Amino acid sequence: MNIGAAAGMTGVSAKMIRHYEAIGLLQPPARRDNDYRDYGDREIHELRFIGRARRLGFSIEEIRTLLALWRDGDRPSREVRRIALGHLEDLEARIIEMQAMAGALRRLVSDCHGDARPDCPILDDLGAGCRD
Repeated sequence: MNIGAAAGMTGVSAKMIRHYEAIGLLQPPARRDNDYRDYGDREIHELRFIGRARRLGFSIEEIRTLLALWRDGDRPSREVRRIALGHLEDLEARIIEMQAMAGALRRLVSDCHGDARPDCPILDDLGAGCRD
C-alpha cells in the first residue's frame, strides 16, 4: 500500500512516517516500479507500535530501543520493564511539577480581580525579579 493508506491505517501522518524513516526509526519499505514506497504488514505493525509508544510519551530514543527489543524474540523482558519503569517515574515527576504549577496559577487567578483596574497579581508575579 502507499504512504497515504499506511497513514490512514496507523494514525501516523505521512509526514511523520517519512520523518521516522529519515531518522532510521522505521526501515524504508521496498519501492514499487514507479518508485513509490510499498508498505506491507511489517511496516504497518511497526508504525502502530511507534504511534502507541508516542501516545504514551516515550521518547524517540526509548522507542528505538523498545522497537529493537520488540523485534528480538529472545529479548529479556526485564530490559523492557526497566525502560517503561524509568518513563513512568519521569511522567509521575512531571505530573507533580504540573500540579504545583496549576496550583500556583490557580492562586494567582483567584487573586486577580479581572476588572478595569490596572493592578494585576498575575503580572506582578510574572514580573517579580525582572526589574532592577
